[in-house]
Amino acid sequence: MGTRTLIRNGLVITASDEIHADVLIEDGRIAVLAATGTPAAEAFTADRTIDATGKYVIPGGVDGHTHMEMPFGGTYAADTFETGTRAAAWGGTTTIVDFAIQNVGGTLREGLDAWHQKAEGNCAIDYGFHMIVSDVNQETLKEMDLLVEEGVTSFKQFMAYPGVFYSDDGQILRAMQRAAENGGLIMMHAENGIAIDVLVEQALARGETDPRYHGEVRKALLEAEATHRAIKLAQVAGAPLYVVHVSAQEAVAELTRARDEGLNVFGETCPQYLFLSTDNLAEPDFEGAKYVCSTPLRPQEHQAALWRGLRTNDLQVVSTDHCPFCFSGQKELGRGDFSKIPNGMPGVENRMDLLHQAVVDGHISRRRWIEIACATPARMFGMYPKKGTIAPGADADVVIYDPHAEQVISAETHHMNVDYSAYEGKRITGRVETVLSRGVPVITEREYTGHAGHGVYTPRSTCQYLN
Repeated sequence: MGTRTLIRNGLVITASDEIHADVLIEDGRIAVLAATGTPAAEAFTADRTIDATGKYVIPGGVDGHTHMEMPFGGTYAADTFETGTRAAAWGGTTTIVDFAIQNVGGTLREGLDAWHQKAEGNCAIDYGFHMIVSDVNQETLKEMDLLVEEGVTSFKQFMAYPGVFYSDDGQILRAMQRAAENGGLIMMHAENGIAIDVLVEQALARGETDPRYHGEVRKALLEAEATHRAIKLAQVAGAPLYVVHVSAQEAVAELTRARDEGLNVFGETCPQYLFLSTDNLAEPDFEGAKYVCSTPLRPQEHQAALWRGLRTNDLQVVSTDHCPFCFSGQKELGRGDFSKIPNGMPGVENRMDLLHQAVVDGHISRRRWIEIACATPARMFGMYPKKGTIAPGADADVVIYDPHAEQVISAETHHMNVDYSAYEGKRITGRVETVLSRGVPVITEREYTGHAGHGVYTPRSTCQYLN
């Protein structure tokens, strides 16, 4: 590109520092930082200067858990890689890690190739892939080694969804043993799906068909039990474990105990569990269907344990599990039977703002905001310091963030390809103003200036937290 961009007079916030500094960007990377007003900073020259007075200069968000174009329950997630990554950029996220899916009877390679095909040339921001392992066999295990070598270093398994993605304990153990050898990270959807299916069947037989029953059958105790079991299987295998979308205080307690024992066990939660609850699932006239996701929303008292886990580092990451289905025509597939409501919620555009609101509300510090949304996911999934920080040599994925602007979240104004917002009407302090992806402006003073195909595939190294 050969262009130099200078960001002046902002407060640069990373996971470790807050400094009033000017940032010089050259050829898509951070070249130099110098304290504002110093001779070094005054000497900077550039083709383009962005004045960030009164604003934060933060790393682009890294969302380690999205599902663009995902097939589920007879339909597809409403966001394509094009619409979903554009919405992510609007929300200050500059890297996503999406999930490629192995179909039962198919190979990992076939699944990965299919997802490359969906994403290539369509993304506004950079992307990587995790691999969903649905069919553990000798061939799959060999393929795991090959994928780690080429930069797909994390593998998701499901203790839920029998007949779709479900793996039994033996299959999970085999995959974990392989990960222990090849350096991969097993990501676990921890819910006891076999027991949940019994409770679903019983609820429907009693005529309990409304969306709120989705939350009642997927019990917190069955999330905690599966989390405990996953931890013990990982311990037997000598493998690290990353538990996705932790929603229940009992599950947080299992993770806390494992970490206190010194195990390489990590936990992620999502904004929906921090800001929404079973009250939303119980909204009348089938509105509750908008909030059906798994793990489900919990009663409000669980939120305190999640915030505490984020402060104490027993939970390390906030991702979105962005998997949007329109209310009209998609969520409605479950009218009269909550078990047929497609599981998933939109959120890729809202995460950075909601977490800034958490800073305003006193739940977390500014640096912790950047840590859980940018730096830790980048380290967890082998992309740091290329992604997740503002430092010389890092990709110039930079967000100019106005901490004083106020906004109201609404489907009227969001950019996700879905007909409702999970946070409709919520007032937020803080807003993304300008977003650079590898030095290229994709959002310029609240205008979209990016394009499909700018985003490139990012191979990843192994988890950077492992001993």
